[in-house]
Amino acid sequence: MPEPALLTTISGARAYTREVRARGLRVGLVPTMGALHAGHQSLIERAASECDRVAVSVFVNPIQFDSPADLATYPRTLDADTERAAQAGATALFVPSEREMYPDGKPLTLVRVSGLTEVLEGAHRPGHFDGVTTVCAKLFEACEPDRAYFGEKDYQQLRVVSRMAWDLNMAVEIVPCPLIREEDGLALSSRNVRLSDKERRQALSISRGLKAAEAAFQEGERRADALKALAAEPVASAPLAEPDYLELVDAETLETVETAEAPAVLLTAVRMPSARLLDNVILDPTRR
Repeated sequence: MPEPALLTTISGARAYTREVRARGLRVGLVPTMGALHAGHQSLIERAASECDRVAVSVFVNPIQFDSPADLATYPRTLDADTERAAQAGATALFVPSEREMYPDGKPLTLVRVSGLTEVLEGAHRPGHFDGVTTVCAKLFEACEPDRAYFGEKDYQQLRVVSRMAWDLNMAVEIVPCPLIREEDGLALSSRNVRLSDKERRQALSISRGLKAAEAAFQEGERRADALKALAAEPVASAPLAEPDYLELVDAETLETVETAEAPAVLLTAVRMPSARLLDNVILDPTRR
């Protein structure tokens, strides 16, 4: 498997993509912060199956972190990322420096999506989504992809970026990809490596609860309070797990709902001593 082309400047990324597209070929982009795992690999493989060339961006975006400690300890594993990206079908890696992306430090111009960012993660991490949408807008401008691939594990992020691209008439299709779990059910995340053995065992209560709620939904339960109670019960029995939120929301608007009659999503964030974990389950009777 050939090593992906290494691109470190915006001009270089743009030149790469424009040369590819000038030959009538399609370019897919998988935006990441590195520390690639099997979930990222599934995004790259999906992009490789649908596009002629695949660029993977690796950039730990400082303006989306609300905790300096979280930013400082975020894993950086470029050599391993390069190998995993190549195995999954990436043809280019865009690895800009912080100065390349933000020459003057924190940018004066931010991209903000109102209405979807004030709840859930946005309520607990003020300014987080401004950082996400700003860096995604910059990555789309730099790489000029035909398609960009995002996982449903970060469901709110997916909806926010999709809305940004729609509202701003960006020439990129946002492609949602299924959440990937580890064999024991834990949602794949770069932060999972921080968990101790004891924390990991208790973290499995998150997916167990969501799975119980999903099973009840498939059997006909639609009441938000009942579904949330099923999801919350295993977590409540895990002493190390501290939920930040657990909400049933409309799949499009992210507004809380009392019943899951239309496609809905049950989302949660749970703090463990070493990491904060996100998970969700999409409740849609037409989706299996």
